[in-house]
Amino acid sequence: MLRIEHLTKKYGDVQAVSDLSLHINCGEIYGFIGHNGAGKTTTLKSVAGVMTFDAGDIYIDGIPLKQDPIACKKKTAYIPDNPDLYDFMTGIKYLNFIADVYGVGAEERQRLIRELSDVFELTADLGQPVAAYSHGMKQKLAIISAWLHSPKLIIMDEPFVGLDPKASHTLKGMMRQLCDDGGAIFFSTHVLEVAEKLCDKVAIIKQGKLIRSGTMEEVKGDDSLEEVFLELEAE
Repeated sequence: MLRIEHLTKKYGDVQAVSDLSLHINCGEIYGFIGHNGAGKTTTLKSVAGVMTFDAGDIYIDGIPLKQDPIACKKKTAYIPDNPDLYDFMTGIKYLNFIADVYGVGAEERQRLIRELSDVFELTADLGQPVAAYSHGMKQKLAIISAWLHSPKLIIMDEPFVGLDPKASHTLKGMMRQLCDDGGAIFFSTHVLEVAEKLCDKVAIIKQGKLIRSGTMEEVKGDDSLEEVFLELEAE
């Protein structure tokens, strides 16, 4: 579903990501972990097509991102670590705007908006302007909008930040269901206990370089993911 081949990105003289290659298959929840400034967000933004990169290639469902970014974006959804939504819109207008962008039919969008808003307990707030939302409510709105067009790949940067326990549990279930239906999830998190329980595979990045990747068992062995991460960080 997602192939990252030798991705390299610089900010001036700083190499944020260096020769990174990852392959994420359909059906996989793939965790991406590393310290602050390790290159996680740069990688995710590059995959989402909102940031250019200096070298390498990215393929989404076999389509090269550089050659056909629109086709790639139709198959993906991206949730940044700090959802930057249109504050002047109400929640329902924002969701309808996203549905319009992706060409979601009236009947399908109504069904999905109703179901997802109910499960995240946001229905009563959809008539309010996004400017009045808390961070957690904005995060829920961003999640709902990401699922609206039934993407095959969802890219998320720290998706659990700001969510209450019930919403976090709901999101984990949605992530698993999307992958069971043939999609894929690529997300970063600092909550290593969540990654260990939820992910099929995980990659650890340090100073822009991939230092370990594979199935959860391959990466952590008999230790916890936290223990392995701290050991690799100390090397």
